[in-house]
Amino acid sequence: MVDAGGQADTKEGAAPETAVQKSDAQWREELTPEEYRVLRQAGTERPYTGEYWDTHTAGVYQCRACGTELFTSNEKFDSHCGWPSFWAPLAEGTVRYIHDRTLGMDRVEVRCAACDSHLGHVFEGEGYGTPTDQRYCINSVSLRLVEKEGPDDAPSGN
Repeated sequence: MVDAGGQADTKEGAAPETAVQKSDAQWREELTPEEYRVLRQAGTERPYTGEYWDTHTAGVYQCRACGTELFTSNEKFDSHCGWPSFWAPLAEGTVRYIHDRTLGMDRVEVRCAACDSHLGHVFEGEGYGTPTDQRYCINSVSLRLVEKEGPDDAPSGN
């Protein structure tokens, strides 16, 4: 887990016990091939191609695999990196962190704490003017935006 000092859980190997338990066959049946590749195989979508990289709609971003609320539009910011960026998750414990040493890099992977699906990575110290100095770089295909109902969206009662 990334703590105040930016440290991640270094445990590797088997996934932890999660609230959502499904077989690989169930995941393959429920997800599109691209969702499966990113969420279950820790893939990455191409930059500037995802549904939410440039979205400014108010709402809550859920895990596309299990529906857990992960991020809100209040913490989303324009990082110009080609993927949706957030400076913090919705609440502590909604995501988990593991060291990712693939591709010759040392990064911190972000996963849904409820179903252990891959979301993206978190980076620190990049100089963005955000309250946490963190950038949660998340794949659009890992998320589903539930738009916030505003006063104009409420039924008129007429």
